[in-house]
Amino acid sequence: MAKEKKILIVCGEPSGDVNAAALVRGIKQIYPDVIISGVGGEFLRKAGVNIYSDIKDLAVLGLFDALKKLPAFFALKDFLMQKIKEGKPDAVILVDFSGFNLRLAREINNSVPVIYYISPQVWASRRGRLKSIKKYISRMIVLFKFEEKFYKKYGVEVDCVGHPLLDIVKPSMGKKELLDSLKFKDSRTTIALLPGSRKSEVENILPLMLKSAKVIRRKLLGSAQFLIAKSPQVKWDIYNRLIIKAGKLDLKIVEGKTYDCLNAADFALVASGTATLETLIMQKPFVIIYRLSLLNYLLYLPQVKIPYIGMVNILAGKKIVPEFIQFGATPQKIAKETLRILKDPARLEQMQKELARAKASLGEPGASLRAAHCVVSLLQ
Repeated sequence: MAKEKKILIVCGEPSGDVNAAALVRGIKQIYPDVIISGVGGEFLRKAGVNIYSDIKDLAVLGLFDALKKLPAFFALKDFLMQKIKEGKPDAVILVDFSGFNLRLAREINNSVPVIYYISPQVWASRRGRLKSIKKYISRMIVLFKFEEKFYKKYGVEVDCVGHPLLDIVKPSMGKKELLDSLKFKDSRTTIALLPGSRKSEVENILPLMLKSAKVIRRKLLGSAQFLIAKSPQVKWDIYNRLIIKAGKLDLKIVEGKTYDCLNAADFALVASGTATLETLIMQKPFVIIYRLSLLNYLLYLPQVKIPYIGMVNILAGKKIVPEFIQFGATPQKIAKETLRILKDPARLEQMQKELARAKASLGEPGASLRAAHCVVSLLQ
């Protein structure tokens, strides 16, 4: 490959930033002289990417959240198109963030090879996007075997590399070390709360989790303690305000250490999204919680074509982890099911077996490097 190949990479969410950074490290391992610029966050920056625009204010949840940010998205698209015209990259890599990235791909209009890493969930909803993918994406790089099968059925060029989280999800300390640092007791039931990585998610879901936690604590006669896995992308005052409003709980907030929180937990309440896969990889029993604003939910509901919302259940082809969605997500229901699982050793064991099978379906470690080889082969 000739010297100084250039790549533009675009991701818009914290989870995409983590996976994009792992991909970039893989590309640079194969081809150290590549120059990579684009849109991302702290992880991409640390991986050596020249960041044009930070993702801090880009992540959205639902249509109305996206509408508020339309002017910023239009300005960013125009800015990136100008960078593409000036810099003439050899390829553009789009990472997840489909609402923006598919529109950018249309604007690029095959003037540059476009690689899409981490597929939009067109197999679950909005299949009309397949038309754009077929027309404007040079190659899909997907994480799941069922996605590869889906795209091949529709004649889309696709490679399946497995899931990069298998290399990323690793705790940095032992359970006792974290609990000791928080002055928590190892003898108590520890429950992790993962309310998401976006401001709107945290505001929608954390109050529900805290109310559920209060019910669980009361039923366990005060022997439960709770960890909130805080996203670095969401300000402390949001968490503090919601916790004060919820009232007294034996609770600690831990920033930027989701895997350590999961490692220390006996159980987890998890917002639907990437965190469900992280919890799966950590092999922790959990329940899934999903709640949008009412208007966003009513718009979202008719588009869904699959019976489950959690990726762990989609992978298993059946409900192995309870899902609490919108009106069905009440503190009483969440607490009742959590306690049922915690107090039933046979059910806990069965869930662990099902989680192990679902994890095995994610493939082998090394996905980011395999994805990097796909990118470099296309550049060549």
